Amino acid sequence: MRTITIKPAAITHNVAQVKKLAPTAKVLAMVKANAYGHGVAAVLPALQQGEQQADGIGVATLIEALEARQLGWDKTIGLIEGAFTAKEWQLAIEHDISCVIHHEPQLMWALEKTPPTTSATRVVWLKYNTGMNRLGFNDQTLIPAAKRLHKAGYQLILTTHFANADDRAHPLNAIQIQRFNDMLQTLRETVSSDVKGSLCNSAGIVNFPEHHHDWVRPGIMLYGSTPVTDKSARDLDLQPAMEFSAQIIALQTVNAGDGIGYGSRWTAMQDTKTALVSIGYGDGYPRVVSADAYVSVIDDTNNQSYPCAVIGRVAMDMIVIDVSAVPNSVALNSKVLLWGDAPHVDEVAAHAETISYELLCRLSARPTRNITES
Repeated sequence: MRTITIKPAAITHNVAQVKKLAPTAKVLAMVKANAYGHGVAAVLPALQQGEQQADGIGVATLIEALEARQLGWDKTIGLIEGAFTAKEWQLAIEHDISCVIHHEPQLMWALEKTPPTTSATRVVWLKYNTGMNRLGFNDQTLIPAAKRLHKAGYQLILTTHFANADDRAHPLNAIQIQRFNDMLQTLRETVSSDVKGSLCNSAGIVNFPEHHHDWVRPGIMLYGSTPVTDKSARDLDLQPAMEFSAQIIALQTVNAGDGIGYGSRWTAMQDTKTALVSIGYGDGYPRVVSADAYVSVIDDTNNQSYPCAVIGRVAMDMIVIDVSAVPNSVALNSKVLLWGDAPHVDEVAAHAETISYELLCRLSARPTRNITES
């Protein structure tokens, strides 16, 4: 059986770690892309457990925002790409959703249709392009936009997005920080002293603690993966919120000189005991992994785990692993951990030359999903 097990307690723990790193800032927890593949319905309650809770959530689309409202989320929802049409802006008002405004059409919708005074849509996240060069007003257009919004009765949160926050030493970080801080100061002096600031994503939270401002926007770290290049999830005391597992469906010995799988890219140097595992790229396990990739086989008789190399090419529905060093108590239907505690999804991503975000978000609907309280 292919199984994805979500651990809400890990998410609650990771929220507390964010609060520990950014004790004075509010937390806008990113749950876009179905909570990075973890499932919004499973994640939202976890964000509201314990003493340290998220103050709001961030989503990429209006559909995601409406789903969160339907699931009972009654705190701040930030639509981080803003409304795509005037109709979406109206729906945002109707459902108390706070929007990013990053270009002229969105500005005009906000000025033409002002929400009621008590509406959460009265709070707008004004996007400033500090160097990412995707979304946002530039130096010439942002201040006039801010003045018009403030005059219309909107509360402003200046926001931007790092391009290289995972690499603390990257020179663009200092440039973006300076641009953001200068603009925030200008807005507070020329528009309103009540303008708030939101600069840091997960990597920024870790790498730039002196620049957390009023809101931080954690994403990947909530789910237990490291957002930075020089510290592991364990270094940051983050717990993986997902366990991805499958089962051994066949055992065989491959003779020395024989190849395995499509392309016969792996050849046995000696007689090798192998196991077939019911998982593949059709489930979301990456097709291309390096020779260092491994999984953990769990021995139910003693609850021990044994690292086993992935050999041959990953297929749509199965992989082959080397179980030569695994005790005979491991047999058909033994559990195989694709990622979780070990290997960590960050390790698997490195073996596939990608990032954990992609692996988590591209899981297919085929694996059975479970939620555990432990």
